[in-house]
Amino acid sequence: MKQSTLHQLKVFEAVARHNSFTRAAEELFLTQPTVSMQVKQLTKAVGMPLFDQVGKRLYLTQAGEELVKTCRTIFEHLDQFEMSVADLKGLKQGRLRLAVITTAKYFVPRLLGPFCHRYPGIDISLQVTNHEHILNRMSDNLDDLYVMSQLPEHLDIISRRIIENPLVVIAPANHPLANEKNISLQLMGNEPFIMREPGSGTRKAVQELFEEHKIPLKVQLDLGSNEAIKQAIAGGLGISILSRHTLALEGSSSQLTILDVEKFPIERYWYAAYPSGKQLSIVARTFLDYLMTEGKELAEKNAARTIPGVSQFSLGDSSSQGKDGN
Repeated sequence: MKQSTLHQLKVFEAVARHNSFTRAAEELFLTQPTVSMQVKQLTKAVGMPLFDQVGKRLYLTQAGEELVKTCRTIFEHLDQFEMSVADLKGLKQGRLRLAVITTAKYFVPRLLGPFCHRYPGIDISLQVTNHEHILNRMSDNLDDLYVMSQLPEHLDIISRRIIENPLVVIAPANHPLANEKNISLQLMGNEPFIMREPGSGTRKAVQELFEEHKIPLKVQLDLGSNEAIKQAIAGGLGISILSRHTLALEGSSSQLTILDVEKFPIERYWYAAYPSGKQLSIVARTFLDYLMTEGKELAEKNAARTIPGVSQFSLGDSSSQGKDGN
């Protein structure tokens, strides 16, 4: 293994992450034969197979799984070293790897803009994915920070509450109840709802509220994305309950409105999280501090630019949280 190169380790880790020589080659801007050769040489150095190929699928062997963990530890230490040296020079340089839940795409990129302008030497990788993939990435320690609204119960993590994530009732702008005040929750039981797929954090919170008040939730349509839900609402297929952040770009001419319903908004929060025991890099700590201060202020301004509806409400205190996020 002492004869193995850092380049070979990077090639191998990319193949293991994608389970594909072709996709690894595309990521690294190499030819597939070059990738295959690098893995072959590394396999020879290890003295044991690193992959099993069953049909067209690649599977890591036990030796391969151990090597992947080692590679990621090496890369993380190298990144830490580079950032420490840059910090000693009075610079903020290095990489920031973020993974965020799909709904967070409505505000995280807006927060990244000012941060990138302030620290142009920081390269940022942003992965936007669903809850299941976020948890997989967290388990594999692929990123520096994770932004989510539903904290995992089975993973040992550290989380900080960063921004309020209020859930509001969204309806077509011409809905008969659009101008009503303090609409009863009982009345909402008569409305056809368009909801995210079962298992989503938003749907779970809504179901708990309706069950608590013994009101049936009439779900007419399940859709897998917030954008699809907004289009369905505009098309008159029903109403829904979404994060207010999903409406940040709608503007005054939107075909949607926020209904003033009792028990709403449902209070939820966005959290920045990372595995317990993980040492945050200088860059990650800098970004987390930014999220807790200026990022919160920017999110409040964005929330104030949402579509017409009920009166604006302030975003709550983003206090530090412990491992359970409570």
